[in-house]
Amino acid sequence: MKKIRLIINNDIKKSEKERFFIKKELQCILNLYAKMVSNGSWKDYSFSTGTKEVSFDVYQRASDKPVLRITKNLKPNYFNEKYLIKDKDGKVIKKSENLNLLINKTSWNKLKIIK
Repeated sequence: MKKIRLIINNDIKKSEKERFFIKKELQCILNLYAKMVSNGSWKDYSFSTGTKEVSFDVYQRASDKPVLRITKNLKPNYFNEKYLIKDKDGKVIKKSENLNLLINKTSWNKLKIIK
């Protein structure tokens, strides 16, 4: 008979689980998206995934580049770089360690989208 071992606190499954937004993060982002769609400033969205980050991309029109990105950095260098807001060129506008604070403290109406 083969020996069977029970593995508790398996780190491999934990890292695979965090490769996307969790339910609370996604709910916060989609609430913001619904608010901005009702204002008429955002039109479409998509998700992008990579080895280092997962992003929620916002489009103003059907264009090839998103105008804003809300990203979750999977391998941050510093603790306050876990969540980032980037513009269409990839420059970081704001960063924080808490997604709710980042979304609530950003004045989205004053944020100008340059064409």
